[in-house]
Amino acid sequence: MKLSVVIPAYNEEKNIGHTLEEIQKVLWREKISYEIIAVNDNSKDGTKGVIQSFMDNDQNIKTVDRKPPGGFGRAIRSGLELVQGDVVIIYMADLSDDPEDLIKYYRKIEEGYDCVFGSRFGTGSRVEHYPKGKLIANRIINKIIQLMFWTKHNDLTNAFKAYRTHVIKECGPFQASHFNITIEMSINALIRNYSIAKCPINWYGRTWGESNLKIGEMGRRYLSVLLKLFFERTLISDDLIADRLSMRASEKDQLESIKSNIDSMTKRIETLEEKVNQ
Repeated sequence: MKLSVVIPAYNEEKNIGHTLEEIQKVLWREKISYEIIAVNDNSKDGTKGVIQSFMDNDQNIKTVDRKPPGGFGRAIRSGLELVQGDVVIIYMADLSDDPEDLIKYYRKIEEGYDCVFGSRFGTGSRVEHYPKGKLIANRIINKIIQLMFWTKHNDLTNAFKAYRTHVIKECGPFQASHFNITIEMSINALIRNYSIAKCPINWYGRTWGESNLKIGEMGRRYLSVLLKLFFERTLISDDLIADRLSMRASEKDQLESIKSNIDSMTKRIETLEEKVNQ
């Protein structure tokens, strides 16, 4: 499977280079086919130049230079439009995610899961340098989400997750423009009953720069997404699941048709070769 890593970046000049290096290192070591889509979200520093320097030496790295308005969600949506891989992982540019967990996600998808939701809060996980105020807000919001959607997943607001590409297509198009896209993506997959693996992950916090997540500003945006998805789950989950199964069946039929055409062409070629040899 080809892996697509989407990295939204805003003013990450001091972080993005190291992030790309660490991702390359583990993917080369594991011999995983990949593409990295680094989205420059209207950065005012040298982020664009750092990304370009990596692109010059690795043809598997692509970029999107976004125009205003900016926003974390808009950056992710722009990156998803370029995805050509079989698996998509959203990865942060600020060195907070562990590249080894990237491999852990990929291996879980190989086991047959549709998605992998990591948790920073559980046995086997590790969290460092998490601002206390944001940590408290995070745990409250995630507990509310758990209660609303009756789920065991306790870190749905974290962007760092893995999805099969068909899940992204079937759950989209996404509309969130900011950090609320994290729950829009994860809960959309959750209410459609995709198979989702849960695993512990590490989180280290940024060592340079400031986070663009402002809890106070995000409250109304989180609430908007949560209410929309809650009512979809409560009132029309059967329709959502039926649509998902229909799309998968349609894709399967298309694949079977392609396979049949290939087999037919192969037989015709073999027949022609036999006539030529005679």
